[in-house]
Amino acid sequence: MDKLRAINIFRRVVELGSFTAASEDMKLSKAAISKNINELEAFLQSPLINRTTRKLHITENGQRYYNHICTVLDELSNADLDIIESTDEPRGLLKVSVPMSVGLLLVNPAICDFMNSYPEIQVELVMNDEYTDLIEKGFDIAIRGGGAQKNSSLRSRKLMDLDRVLCASPDYLERMGTPSKLEDLHSHNCLVYSLSSSPTSWIFHREGNIEKFSFNKGSYTVDNGLASKQASLAGLGIILTPRVFVSDELKLGKLISLLDAWQADIHALYAIYPYHKEPSKKVRSFIDFLVERFTQ
Repeated sequence: MDKLRAINIFRRVVELGSFTAASEDMKLSKAAISKNINELEAFLQSPLINRTTRKLHITENGQRYYNHICTVLDELSNADLDIIESTDEPRGLLKVSVPMSVGLLLVNPAICDFMNSYPEIQVELVMNDEYTDLIEKGFDIAIRGGGAQKNSSLRSRKLMDLDRVLCASPDYLERMGTPSKLEDLHSHNCLVYSLSSSPTSWIFHREGNIEKFSFNKGSYTVDNGLASKQASLAGLGIILTPRVFVSDELKLGKLISLLDAWQADIHALYAIYPYHKEPSKKVRSFIDFLVERFTQ
């Protein structure tokens, strides 16, 4: 038995949740996956995975072993990186996950400049507003809005604050009236960004006071920030969105900011990365580049 290979296979089976997924991910046959798991269990004299026709169940010993080997495998990977990268410029493939709107407006232009500065790094950028499991999908970094990372297997670094603004088109306000207080929003069509942590509940601050505005879903719900902006520009309703998404439209008068005396909860943009990726020179270089870019 090649023990190092076997424990790598075991790790991917646990992370991906099936022999088939691990087989596809590692480009091995299902028979090879099964053989390595069986040999590992025989060596340890303990079942690690209980198989049923529908689902895998990790045993208690299997979970303990998984926790141990992740630490060992990550340290081995970091030891390799420490030597490989000690005398070289950052190099290799960097796989990045980012929401579509943030990616188009902020991250992709930064990546283009980053790649000009680090020509030995290749980037695979995946734009998707849905939550992505970094470890399962093999990402080096994700850029996400919201709060700091609480998952113990991940790390986060703040890139920038995202001031948010309540706004609507002049056409909509002419038809429906301009709200003068938060309570007036109940008589308006508030558009919903469905992937928000609180899509139909908005929190505002003013002079130490906190108000929570909750509403039923408006006539338009969407899972993309730029699409919600387009809907508001079309006169469909009011949106709460990062100011950076609508700064040009606000300057040109295509959208009008509302209830400026109130400040919506400020969100932030974070770089999220697996704990074992932290020592990688390409990951550190990319995050440092983004921090410098966005703090400016």
